[in-house]
Amino acid sequence: MDKVLVEIFVPVANMSYDVFIPQTSLMSEVLSLVVDSITSLSQGKFKGDETSVLCDAQTGSIFNINLSIYELGIKNGSRLMLI
Repeated sequence: MDKVLVEIFVPVANMSYDVFIPQTSLMSEVLSLVVDSITSLSQGKFKGDETSVLCDAQTGSIFNINLSIYELGIKNGSRLMLI
């Protein structure tokens, strides 16, 4: 299976979402899809734009958007934060 299940926490909405993301996709592609999806799912609490970033929920490190999910070491159960 080339997808991983991650938890994405959105602090502004105080909500978490479980999302499948493809390991071979670049973070820039995943970020765009995640921002659009969570903007809809959060019922207006989160309004994504070009400044939105995904980071590691544990360390706060912002992910490089030019690397693939696999290259970033993101795997099943990883916790991400969308800000």
